[in-house]
Amino acid sequence: MSTPREGREVNAVYEELRARPEFSELRRRFRAFVFPVTAAFLFWYLLYVVLSGWARDFMGQQVLGSINVALIFGLLQFVSTFAIAYWYSRYAGAKLDPLAESLREEARR
Repeated sequence: MSTPREGREVNAVYEELRARPEFSELRRRFRAFVFPVTAAFLFWYLLYVVLSGWARDFMGQQVLGSINVALIFGLLQFVSTFAIAYWYSRYAGAKLDPLAESLREEARR
């Protein structure tokens, strides 16, 4: 458990790092990825829900045997979720982690 003094010191280090342009760049890069991808995924998910509710004929069309459009769209929800997770891990490794590591090193000094 930290003492109040240690807590103030941690806050001071955080505030100092937060004021650095590298921290602002880290936040900008994070948001530049997360906000548009989240919006696109939510649109994709809501499209699936809306089509399931109001385009039943389309979603019920048989594609291959007893596999219909709704089943394919549902499975693609899982595929897109894993693809986004993979994409984010690659993005973070290339664009976020190096910057975060340099900030972490600054905080240790």
